[in-house]
Amino acid sequence: MLPPLSVFVLARAVLPGALPGAFAGGGTRPWRRGRTEDLRAAAQEAKDAAAAAFYELDTTQRDLRITLETIGAADDSPQAARAAAEFAALGRRVDEVSASYIAAMDAHDLDSAHLDGDAANRARHALIAARNDLLKAKEELERFGRGLGPLQQRAETQLAQVAPAAERARQALREATAALDEARAAGLTAEEPAAALAALGPELRLLNEGAGRHGVQPTIRRAEQVRSRAEAIAAEVRRLPERAAEIDRRLSSLRTRAEAITTRAGQVEPVLSELRRRFSVACWQDLQRVPEQAAESVRQAQEALREARQARQEQRFADATARLSTVHALLGRTDEAVSAAGERLRRLNEVSFDPKKEIERTRFVIRDAQRLAMSGRSVPEPRHARPLDAAVARLERAVADLEGGGRNPDYWLFLNETEAVRNAVAAVVEDIRAGR
Repeated sequence: MLPPLSVFVLARAVLPGALPGAFAGGGTRPWRRGRTEDLRAAAQEAKDAAAAAFYELDTTQRDLRITLETIGAADDSPQAARAAAEFAALGRRVDEVSASYIAAMDAHDLDSAHLDGDAANRARHALIAARNDLLKAKEELERFGRGLGPLQQRAETQLAQVAPAAERARQALREATAALDEARAAGLTAEEPAAALAALGPELRLLNEGAGRHGVQPTIRRAEQVRSRAEAIAAEVRRLPERAAEIDRRLSSLRTRAEAITTRAGQVEPVLSELRRRFSVACWQDLQRVPEQAAESVRQAQEALREARQARQEQRFADATARLSTVHALLGRTDEAVSAAGERLRRLNEVSFDPKKEIERTRFVIRDAQRLAMSGRSVPEPRHARPLDAAVARLERAVADLEGGGRNPDYWLFLNETEAVRNAVAAVVEDIRAGR
């Protein structure tokens, strides 16, 4: 039932302005709620935009970090070092704007039921500012990244060499292993190359750890070293049959040579007896110990031969080769000593029978040098004339000493003097020819 009109009129008279106020108040509350919701939505939009900017910045920084790690692994140049330092400085800038963004997120709870319009507006402004800072930092990173082009290209070029180098090393190891298996199947123990191949295990492990841990150039160098050593091992293993045969030949040859020198060494004593009987002490006293020295050298050679045979049987080829070299040196010295005695007797026989041959031989050498010194000149150079004159005088003294030696002249001293004269003259001739 509606109230009478009079009541309505009375009410307006008693409460002037009440009704319009009531209408006004009832109309403003929905409008304010709508405005707050709009501000909260705008703040949420700013929050989403800032989060997207933060994600893009993080992605850009992560990609650049990978690029810098690649460059650092492959390039140790000053340019690469400067790029790393600049990236570190940019990283500190990124940390600052990221911290500001996180602080803005933490300072405003956009999901709170108590968030009013003013707070939402403040949150929106703070998040927009954070987003702008994040975008600026991202632009700086992108600009920095564009400048890394040459360094990145060079690093990638070097990185491209790693995989082929590592594969060549592994292939060489596989081939060395296969060669070792073949050698063992043929009855060769091949202990030395097997130990050398096993020693490459740690290097292979480091190689497999990759350039990211050890650097591009060190990894490439390691790969080349492993390849080279593995190839050398494989070549050594393939040579084992030939090497064994060569050692067998040398054993046989040196054994025969040792027997021959032993026989010849037994002939030294008769030679010394004749030297003692026919010539003065000065002509043979330096040969007195040749027989016992020869016997000792032969004994040592026979012992080294026994050790070489043992090493060959045990397939210690390096030891066998070393022992054979010792045998060769011992037999060589013994052969020289034994030959020296016979050669001494031969030369002393010749000079004692006819000393004039030795004298004329030496004089011919002197005259030939004198003609060379005078060639194209009227007077020889003093530096050539003096030693040639001295050679003439030395030869004359040697002849005089020989003729004045009585029944037992020192023929050996005479032979040494004439040989010394010829050597001195030869030095002058060499000097003259070098000067011309």
